[in-house]
Amino acid sequence: MISDSYRRLPRPRVRPVTYRQARDFITDHHRHLTPPQGHKFSLGLTNPAGDLLGVAVVGRPVARHLDDGLTAEITRLATDGSRNACSVLLVAAWRVARHMGYQRMITYTRSDEPGTSLRAAGWTAVADLPATPGWDRPSRPRTSHEADGVARTWWQVTTSDWAGVVRRPPRRPRRQGGETG
Repeated sequence: MISDSYRRLPRPRVRPVTYRQARDFITDHHRHLTPPQGHKFSLGLTNPAGDLLGVAVVGRPVARHLDDGLTAEITRLATDGSRNACSVLLVAAWRVARHMGYQRMITYTRSDEPGTSLRAAGWTAVADLPATPGWDRPSRPRTSHEADGVARTWWQVTTSDWAGVVRRPPRRPRRQGGETG
């Protein structure tokens, strides 16, 4: 018989969470970003009592040229500092996305963050991106965001059959005016 002192403690569990739950957790715990506008799905890591330890919000890629239908992006990841919570959520989000048919998942970190959890979860750094002034352009005015002016590192994880090219459906030619049909 195993003594009670040697029994394994219950482990945290990954569970689906609503966008509202994820948004509230991010508001309370994320160091430098506000919650994203929306999501495809969100996952939470809970302790045995059911308290949230962290959340991962997954959505479409923010960069339009990466939105090929086969790529998902972790738009926010926030934890309360629990051990290995980031890595567990990263692995779980990729597992769910693969089952949904995605072949690549991307995310970004600030260049001053080491990316230890991403490396532990099997992600690779793709590129170091310089700081940009933001999305605002004379022809397309935008409000500034928290990530503007910050150098970032682009990370990704892919399936083994990912070809590494952006795949888009072929464009159908436009019909010329006057035709109906």
